[in-house]
Amino acid sequence: MAELKNRQAFFEYLIDSKYVAGMVLTGTEVKSLREGKASFADSYCLIHKGEIWLKQLHIAEYAHGTANNHEPTRDRKLLLQKKEIRKIESKLKEKGYTLIPLRIFFNEKNIAKIEIGLAKGKKLHDKRQSIRQKEMEREMKRHLK
Repeated sequence: MAELKNRQAFFEYLIDSKYVAGMVLTGTEVKSLREGKASFADSYCLIHKGEIWLKQLHIAEYAHGTANNHEPTRDRKLLLQKKEIRKIESKLKEKGYTLIPLRIFFNEKNIAKIEIGLAKGKKLHDKRQSIRQKEMEREMKRHLK
């Protein structure tokens, strides 16, 4: 079972809060996700008519799929409670916030879920700080071995 992480998101953004949502997927999309064949590059979420949509998430076509295979970058609806959607929508109206996908995983019931995060873009000095922090953690691990 694959857990797919958007590592670039943690480098580019400061994550304010996280939400776990269900996804409306087709059968071949689920099979591709189980094989770990998805790319977060350029993917984002937006709210349209009270619903959250995931845009530009690339899920590779299923290798054993037939003519009924899915379109790799189609828009996918995310399932959250209305109360959570309203909370996210009010935060997005504040300057600088964006909604990005963080990871895709399968829960204990084997259902595909996505973790999305309310995030603010990092400034260049914040990115340097992240790099410094990672290097220090690597050094600590190296010395502990």
